[in-house]
Amino acid sequence: MTADALPPAEAASVTTPPVLGGARLPEPLAGRVGSAVAELAVRGVGLGTRVALDGADPLPWFLACDVLGAAALVVEQRWTDRERAAVLDDARPGLVLDLGEPTAAPAAHSAAGDGSTPFYLPTTSGSSGRPKVLLRTRDSWLRSFAALGPVPGPVLVGGPLSSSLFLFGALHALWCGAELILRPRLDAADLDTAATTHVVPAMLAALRGIGALRTVVCGGAHLDPVLRERLPVSVVEYYGSAEHSLIALRGSDGLRAVPGVELDVRAGELWVRSPLAVAGHMRSGVLDPAPEWTATGDRVDLTDGVLTVHGRDSATISTGGLLVAAEEVEAVLRRVPGVSDVVVTGTPQRRLGAVVTALVEGEPELRALREAARAGLEPRKRPRIWLRGKDFPRTPSGKPARAAITEGLAAGTLDAEPLR
Repeated sequence: MTADALPPAEAASVTTPPVLGGARLPEPLAGRVGSAVAELAVRGVGLGTRVALDGADPLPWFLACDVLGAAALVVEQRWTDRERAAVLDDARPGLVLDLGEPTAAPAAHSAAGDGSTPFYLPTTSGSSGRPKVLLRTRDSWLRSFAALGPVPGPVLVGGPLSSSLFLFGALHALWCGAELILRPRLDAADLDTAATTHVVPAMLAALRGIGALRTVVCGGAHLDPVLRERLPVSVVEYYGSAEHSLIALRGSDGLRAVPGVELDVRAGELWVRSPLAVAGHMRSGVLDPAPEWTATGDRVDLTDGVLTVHGRDSATISTGGLLVAAEEVEAVLRRVPGVSDVVVTGTPQRRLGAVVTALVEGEPELRALREAARAGLEPRKRPRIWLRGKDFPRTPSGKPARAAITEGLAAGTLDAEPLR
């Protein structure tokens, strides 16, 4: 494959990344992608190469990899040395690139590969353990973009692109042809210039105003229906995962499977067969193909096509013979004034197995929390231990890292104190 240097404007028309479905890149991003294409091609990056992108501004490099038919992994800057080493050992990239600004003259390449070409090495969020490396094809996200549909721009993505949720939001905005506003975190000031934003429920609950927003795209966890109804904007809520992409979208009667996605409930757990899912897991540089049906790890009910998600097995607390879904308790407590976020877990207890424990961020009154629990939860689901937490460990998408919080609580290393 040969590269021809072109002026940035001309390069924009021929370096359109295939994963954007034909949408043209805006300037100056188009010129930066063309420059990155030229630099990567000189380094031997081409169809089938795996590239790890390590730095704060991966988007032009990521899109350049897609043009060349390479699969990119975006390194999460908060990984520990052990996590980083494990991820790179599984991905076995041909190139680990310390990112800077691409400076070569923009180059044009005919797009390599087709819809079945792997373009992305997402990692699991780490909310329930060590990150795992996945492999995703272009078609899996092109179908996902179409299922979600267009949104108005400008689109604000307030989170790191190492999170597949925020990367999806950024590429979806470009697929829509919308102006993209990228920020490392959600800033209320940016809401005055954005029409759409991509968030997880914890970010949405923390908003104190909506600025000029007309649409909120929310995924990554269960959204409290009270919060959803309170928002004076259009809310596009989807249920999905890094492994499966979009699984279901919320309509007027609840969550229903995305067209083409098949659902099955086995022993209370959701299983999915989907053309939007990843191709498999990477282990020591070798793809372990995904089976036809895969489990989500979520406890669900499926009635007349309407899906009700109760939460992950890992977020279920066994107390006195009752299984308590942590997300159900969290949804009730997040409504209390002064709560920034909350994580519910179990504290081991010999007689009951575990005691429901609430770790709360913010400045709520304990009495208000208890009143909300009495009003919204049956007695055995109400927290018996109340703690005030500070600076929860979080995944790249902004969700509390439940496994790390539970481990820190058990080890006594979590920054938390009794709530009085």
